[in-house]
Amino acid sequence: MALLVGSARAVPVVKRADIDLVVLQFALTLEHLENVFYKQALKKIPEYKFLQAGYTKEYYNNIKYIAHDEEEHVKLLTGGITAAGGKPVAACKYDFPFTDVKSFISLSSILEGVGTSAYLGGAPLITSKDYLTIAGSILVTEALHTSMQRAALHRVPSANPYGTPLSPSPVYTLAAAFIKSCPSSNMALPFTAFPALKGPSGSICPGKPAGFSVAGSLPSKFFVTFINGLEIVSVSPKSVKGKTFWATPPATFGGQTYALVTSTNMTGGPIADSGILYGPAILEITPNPPKYDVNLQK
Repeated sequence: MALLVGSARAVPVVKRADIDLVVLQFALTLEHLENVFYKQALKKIPEYKFLQAGYTKEYYNNIKYIAHDEEEHVKLLTGGITAAGGKPVAACKYDFPFTDVKSFISLSSILEGVGTSAYLGGAPLITSKDYLTIAGSILVTEALHTSMQRAALHRVPSANPYGTPLSPSPVYTLAAAFIKSCPSSNMALPFTAFPALKGPSGSICPGKPAGFSVAGSLPSKFFVTFINGLEIVSVSPKSVKGKTFWATPPATFGGQTYALVTSTNMTGGPIADSGILYGPAILEITPNPPKYDVNLQK
């Protein structure tokens, strides 16, 4: 099978179902966003600001490695799409709401978590095993970035034994919040951006209720669907007052968690776009203390 010239990490040229090209274009859309995010951060926040905030030169150097990684992902996907006969989407104009070191790291942790979830959620759509390997390789790197930034925020790097897959439309919704405009020549992606769901700020304790709000109207009956690791659980809301309500995620959930307002109970999955009314919102749930059996060694 032909490979892109000059790179041991090249994307194989596979002209198969259009869905593969769509997934690659979507992945490139997300990588552009991350690439520009880190370049803006490195321009706006000099090293001494990180040192003043209590971080080390080594940490700042690792941020530069992340910037390098995201640029390489853009180059790889751009080359792969071109070799497959497509026109790669270009970077958009973005609005990233960070003003200092801490807000940058907090946003970085969220973006990397979403990126990891995006690759994991998009994997079942890929028909080419070669593309799947490339996506898996990038996923690992995104997960390493996520762990590093979670640790920088004094959060458990691996708060769940499993990664959290998120399907394209919810991911697209989260990415669209940072996109001001895109070139008109960019391929139109077949995904839906849902209305925003506002969740709690800061970390919440496991098994404790969380407050939510929406800008639009809510139906008389709806569910709040939580996604964490390999679990999908829908619950009925409590204390619904106009556009605000409360809902309690499962007590076993921990780490970066997604919440959707859905018209149906989606417990166990799959997440159907047709049933999503709002969201996702991103919650940070403090994980329960780890449990393990030292006698289980077989």
